[in-house]
Parts: sequence; structure tokens; C-alpha cells
Amino acid sequence: MTPPALSPLDTAGRRRLLGIAKRVRERLLEVGLPDSVEPKMPAELSVGMRKRVGLARALSLNPSLIVCDEPVSALDVSIQAQIVTLLEELQAEFGLTYLFIAHDLAVVRHISDRIAVMYLGKIVEIAPADDLYDNPLHPYTITLLSAIPIPDPEIERTRKAIRVQRDLPSPANPPTACRFHTRCPFVQPTLCRDEEPLLRPIDGHLVACHFAEQVRAGKITPVERAPVFDASLDESHAPPEIEPPPT
Repeated sequence: MTPPALSPLDTAGRRRLLGIAKRVRERLLEVGLPDSVEPKMPAELSVGMRKRVGLARALSLNPSLIVCDEPVSALDVSIQAQIVTLLEELQAEFGLTYLFIAHDLAVVRHISDRIAVMYLGKIVEIAPADDLYDNPLHPYTITLLSAIPIPDPEIERTRKAIRVQRDLPSPANPPTACRFHTRCPFVQPTLCRDEEPLLRPIDGHLVACHFAEQVRAGKITPVERAPVFDASLDESHAPPEIEPPPT
């Protein structure tokens, strides 16, 4: 359950007026904040402290599920590590389940047991965390993970990342059939543009791709797609500007 965002006029300890001051202090201590935070306004707190206050508010409802929507965004690496460690400690203490939504692939792998990959609002692959990173099956997952830099200069220099071409389509008007086919380096002339793939089980994964088995076996290899040329954007073929008459 996700609590509402902090109002600029809220204070972390406002609820003490309702006779639950002890519970407020307990929740603040559980997330690593001192009592001195209670009378402060959100503008007086750092981003990391606001994250902790939001977590304390969620815990006050005694939930079994907490939706964590970008919980480590806008934080530096050291504060990210503190928040992730705190989430893991609270999970172990209270038996919590997290729905963890994030773009940081390293954090997602560290904290998740099971991962769902989405593209344009549709789930394209679901798998256990380690298996997804070690053996991705959907073309979007493959290209996504290939973009992660490897902290070894020799390996990084020799490997070739799989790149997607063209701009991201509008989520309000996604492509028909497979939503990834306009950018997929593994796209095929049949099915991809004509039929929407459904999630189906493949080796412990759920994958929405018509050709996942062939991609995994290496029978279909990635191909760089030619960029779309728009003549209207080519300045060399633009009509000459007409100079205004002299005055």
C-alpha cells in the first residue's frame, strides 16, 4: 500500500495531535530517523529523509505489501545503498512483500526475487531475477541488458552491444501486433507485424515473443536497422530562404 505524498504543509509528527505520538516515534526510529524530525516540514528534509518518512508512513498501516515506485531515484550511490539496505531489513523484520518499480538495473537485480520487464506498458518477460540477467529470452530484455557496461576494460572493448534503432513510439499510440517490432534488432518479416505475441512459458520464463526459441538458439541474429530518412529534415534540400526586399 502506498501512502500519499508529503504535503508541503505536513509535518512528520503531525499525527501526535491525535494521541499516537508513541507510534510515530517508533516508526521514525524503525526507518533510522531521530525524534527531531517530527516537527519539520518536508522542505526542511533531505531527499533521503523524505524517502524514509514515506516508508515510515507506509509502515504505520501495518501492510503486507508495499508498492515502491522509484524509491531510490534522485539519490546518490551511498544513500541508495542505505535505502536498499533499510528495505531489506524491514522486509526481514515485518515479513513484507515489495512491488519494486525502478529503472536502475543493478538495484533491481539486487533486491528482487522475480522480475517483470515492461515495454510500452506491456509485460514482455517474467523470470527469477538471476535467471533473467544470466539468460534473457525476449529481444527487448536482451538489448536492455546488453547496454549495461561491464567493469572490465578488456571485456568491454571486445564485446558488441546490441542497439535498438529509431525513436520510442508514443505509449498513447503503440505499434500494432508486437509493440517492439518497430525497433527490434531481431524482427522477422512474418508474425511480428501481424500478430500480438502472448506470454508463454519457456524454460521457467514467461516470454511474449514469437521467435524467442530461435533467438536463444542463435538461429536469428541481431541486425542493425537502417535509419528512417525524412527528406523534410534535410537542410541541404531545403528551399532557399527568400531575402526581404531592401528598405
